[in-house]
Amino acid sequence: MNNTSVQTLATSLRNLRIARGLTLQQLSDQCGVSRASLSRIENGEVSPTADTLGRLASTYSLPISQLLAPLEQNFTPLIRHACQTTWEDTANGFLRRIVSPPGGELSVEIIEGNLQANHCINYAHPAFTGHEHHLVMLSGSLELTIENTLHQLREGDCLRYRLYGGSQFKTHNQPARYIIAMTKRSM
Repeated sequence: MNNTSVQTLATSLRNLRIARGLTLQQLSDQCGVSRASLSRIENGEVSPTADTLGRLASTYSLPISQLLAPLEQNFTPLIRHACQTTWEDTANGFLRRIVSPPGGELSVEIIEGNLQANHCINYAHPAFTGHEHHLVMLSGSLELTIENTLHQLREGDCLRYRLYGGSQFKTHNQPARYIIAMTKRSM
């Protein structure tokens, strides 16, 4: 993420917290991220990790894409690969590309995930109960644990699921590249 994107995301997250009537301490208590980390994120000093975005999304009952929405441009039906919004969590070896054209009122979005070898990302809670996902493996392999059920995914595999609890994305000796189609809100 470039500095402008970090600042845009920081401002958006701060405005969302304020709009919900939360202090930094209240948000920290609800999402389990330290007040100091939240302050650094809101001041644009650091970019949030995938885990932190997951915790914030769950606290606000919004998909991660909605937290990242300020980084997107206005709706256009065609968005070229070079113009698609990306967000990177270098500490966890994760790159997320929002493939779908931005559209606040559209109900489905498509994201591409790239998780480097020997990395693991945990999401304690879904953005909202019953969040529907359809994951298609493009390359590599992935261990995806949905609420304590382990799924071993390889190239070409597809897994449909709804999230009611935690999930974990884990790679071993090779990276994973996948597409997830998901609903943006509870249907």
